[in-house]
Amino acid sequence: MLIHPWDAPRDDSEWQRWLAGHDFGQLAVNGPPGEPPHVQPLHFAYDAGRREVVTHLARPNPLWPALEAAPDVLLSVVDDYVFVPGPWQAAPDAPPEHGTPTSFYAAVQLRCRAHVVDDPAQKAALLNRQVDHFQPGGGSARAAAGEAPYGRMLAGIRGLRLEVTDVRAKFKYANHRPAEVRERIAAGLAARGGPGDSRARDHLLRRREAQAAGPRLTSP
Repeated sequence: MLIHPWDAPRDDSEWQRWLAGHDFGQLAVNGPPGEPPHVQPLHFAYDAGRREVVTHLARPNPLWPALEAAPDVLLSVVDDYVFVPGPWQAAPDAPPEHGTPTSFYAAVQLRCRAHVVDDPAQKAALLNRQVDHFQPGGGSARAAAGEAPYGRMLAGIRGLRLEVTDVRAKFKYANHRPAEVRERIAAGLAARGGPGDSRARDHLLRRREAQAAGPRLTSP
């Protein structure tokens, strides 16, 4: 993923806050030589304190041999994406038809070392962590090895713990454009009101204000 300096997070907290509100992505695992990678959509729970992701997949999933052969994987999360028409991006001294169409989006890529979890008790603990994330209000029985109602189902899945070793993040929202152009884009997004437009506009305005406040502190 290409990350221009103006699209990079201003500090680590920017991508961390964004990722805290996301728990669905795509896990990319290298395939055998000459074959494409496996790409698995999945729900996950990210634990910032432990710098790890937990998830699980069905035992028959075809990616397991590839993952065990090459445990360095990438979890990709993308959201808040919109299409920006060319006229919105035209330079202040250029005709609207000379503007360049583009995409806006936020993306976080977690490079991870994968650890497969097959022990029944450890799988149950991993599943309970996921349920605690997705159902903080409870409502489901706890998983426990050898105990109803989920104990017998544990054999049908494998747990996956992803140890985060590196993070790359991008917030592509015209941060390098002149103020007049960014105002035009923000107005266009507000008027269009399509799926994702409000969130994209919020990112554009937030990053504009942060840029005016001073230089960024760190990058991931």
